[in-house]
Amino acid sequence: MFNRYIITAALAFCTVGANAQLLIQQQITNIAKNAKGIVAVTALNIETRDSISYNGDAQMVMQSVMKFPIALAVMNQVEKGKLKLNQTIKIRERDLHHANGPLYEKYPKGVEMTISELLSYMVSLSDNNACDILLDKVGGVKPVMDYLGSIGIKGIVVDASEADMAAAWEVQYTNWCKPADMVHLLDVFYKGKALNRAGTDTLMKKMAETTTGPKQIKGLLPAGTMVAHKTGRSATNSTGLTPATNDVGIVFLPNGQHLAIAVFVGNSTADLDTREAVIAQITEAIWDKAVSKDRALNSKF
Repeated sequence: MFNRYIITAALAFCTVGANAQLLIQQQITNIAKNAKGIVAVTALNIETRDSISYNGDAQMVMQSVMKFPIALAVMNQVEKGKLKLNQTIKIRERDLHHANGPLYEKYPKGVEMTISELLSYMVSLSDNNACDILLDKVGGVKPVMDYLGSIGIKGIVVDASEADMAAAWEVQYTNWCKPADMVHLLDVFYKGKALNRAGTDTLMKKMAETTTGPKQIKGLLPAGTMVAHKTGRSATNSTGLTPATNDVGIVFLPNGQHLAIAVFVGNSTADLDTREAVIAQITEAIWDKAVSKDRALNSKF
């Protein structure tokens, strides 16, 4: 499976001193070794534009990270008047293709639910049934891809539903992104260039309420740090290979600035605790550079 990834094997920095470059490079390189797979990271201070990228152009399996661009496409159709957040959708038992997850567990026979509620299930709880229902509501993957193209986003491909991925192991590889492009999307989103302010605030709140992956981006950050994020994780196959353990989002820094970050661990043979620790430790290293006392005036990495 490794040939499905385009590995840059490079660590790029913008506006960072040489000593800082070597330090963060060594930190991320050392942490990444524990993953026993491929680690790809991009981070951007949205205000100062300082950035770090480690394998940022690698093609990584998204898994449930794809729910972020799908959610953006839903909110875009709300803005256009094609959908309404308070619009009620009748969910039938046969619509619940995944016999697990919070939506199925609470309403196994079906339920009526608003689009806003479905978005919360999809984003905050990473529910697969809610994802497929909303993906169908916007018209499938093509409108999602058309929307991403309309806001200038490349390097993110949504090609299959959750049901498609569940049906065949190989299908998950058709939903991929490059971390650098995912951070570009987070940047565009935060700055209100993907949605209007009301739509941005609505989705940001749902991402901040994410309950999945508490040991990943948030794992080693100071208690109470606000993170608006979306996680994604694949199953592990019989050989012990896990194609995706991911977390992407916006970290609110103590100085009022914001860090867009995407950390992907792909094709790993390490256990879950290790994979999550890799994400947490890399995030912590980048956080430390962003808020270190000797750079407090300009918050450069």
